[in-house]
Formats: sequence, C-alpha cells, structure tokens
Amino acid sequence: MDIATIFGLLLATAAIVYSVLAGGGTFGAFVDYPSIACVGGGAVAVVFICFPLKTVLSIIKVTKIVFLNKPPNLPELIETIVGLAEVARRDGLLALESKIAEIKNPFIVLGIQMAVDGTQPEVIEDILRTEIDAIAMRHRDGKAVMDQAGRFAPAFGMIGTLLGLVMMLGNMDDPAAIGPGMAVALLTTLYGAMISNMFTIPFSEKLNFLNKQELHALEVSLKGIMGIQSGDNPRVIEQKLNSFLHPKQRKGSNQAA
Repeated sequence: MDIATIFGLLLATAAIVYSVLAGGGTFGAFVDYPSIACVGGGAVAVVFICFPLKTVLSIIKVTKIVFLNKPPNLPELIETIVGLAEVARRDGLLALESKIAEIKNPFIVLGIQMAVDGTQPEVIEDILRTEIDAIAMRHRDGKAVMDQAGRFAPAFGMIGTLLGLVMMLGNMDDPAAIGPGMAVALLTTLYGAMISNMFTIPFSEKLNFLNKQELHALEVSLKGIMGIQSGDNPRVIEQKLNSFLHPKQRKGSNQAA
C-alpha cells in the first residue's frame, strides 16, 4: 500500500472540504450531474479515441499500481546477485541451474538461465535489453492514458462552462436564473480542474517515478547477470552494483555482505 498516495489524496480532499465549509458553502451546491456527465463522459470518450480498447481498459490495473506498489529493494537484489556470483565462482556456472527455482525475480531467472545454457554474452545482453525496452514501453502506455485524461478533463470542463453560458444567456429574460446558471456553468471547470490536478496528473507522475525505479533495478540486475556470466569476482560485482546505491544504502549493503 502506497501511504504517500493515500495521504496526499486525503490531504487534498480535506483542504477542499475545509475551504467549502469555511466559506459558508454547502456540498449540495457543488453537485451537478449534467456537469459531471460532460466532464467525465467527455474525457473518457476522447481517451477511447486516442488509444486502442485494450490499452484504455488497462487503466484499472494501472490505477491499482498507484495505490498498491512495492518499490524494488536494491540492497536485497544486490545481495541475491552476489550470492549467485559466489556459487558460480565456487562451483561453476552450471551449478546455478539448481538455484533457478529459488529465484523469485523473473528477469534474473531469464538471464541466469541463458548464462547456464551457454548463450553468448552479447546475445544475453541484447535479449535482456529488449526485455527492459518492452517493460518501459508498457509503462509508457499506461502513463500516456493518464496524461491524456488529465489533458482533456479541463478542456471538457471549459466546454461545459461554455455550454452553460450559452444556455444562461439564452434565458436572460429571467434575471433570477442568471446567478444559479452561472454557478452551474462554472462547476464544469471546477470538475475538470479537480480531476486533472487531484487524480490524473499526480497519478501519471507517480507512475513515472515507479517506472524509473523499476528500470533502475533492471539495470542493476543486468549488470550483475553479465558479471556472473563473464566470471567476475563476486566482490568486484558487489562493488560495481553498489555504485547504483545511495551511499547510506551502500554502507548497509556492505555490512550485510
């Protein structure tokens, strides 16, 4: 569970609720179903136009990642790789075949399996690089859906406001309806701004941050696998991989080793 995401949403909601209550407003005044339909329905419709159906439907899974994610534990990852390097150094590369079933990281499993099978180093690196590129592309697709939703929600908020103003100006013979009509017209802009700035754009940035973390971990794994394949000393591999860590993490990793 991503505590930061939940805390941020709760804090933003609390700030808006406080602003409404402190200003003497009522929540009923901020609810208008036609405006919700215009902003929400319009933004969703345009996202369907921008992307294939499968990509749009993946937004449910992508949204779960924003709330339910586990950042890669790099010190633990390095410890695992160094342990494999020690086995390979002591018993030979083929001895790693018995360790594959114990490895939970599918990327490392792929690399170690190819190394055990005697695949050429350049082929291993090429395949693993392709795997990293494919993962990055999938992440970009999910982020792109969020980006477009955040881009079009305020646009449809403005469209709804213009529609409301046109209908209001068409009913100028009733002065009593001008105030409520203006309020409803402005609600669509409010909805669009809230959807964009409270949800889609922050979610997109969180996905981008998580993507960088995962790619960073994959790069560490790639360097470690290539070091094992080439027969490097486990301590040398450890020092290389520790360079990816923050100095404080690096010290903890060295102590653990």
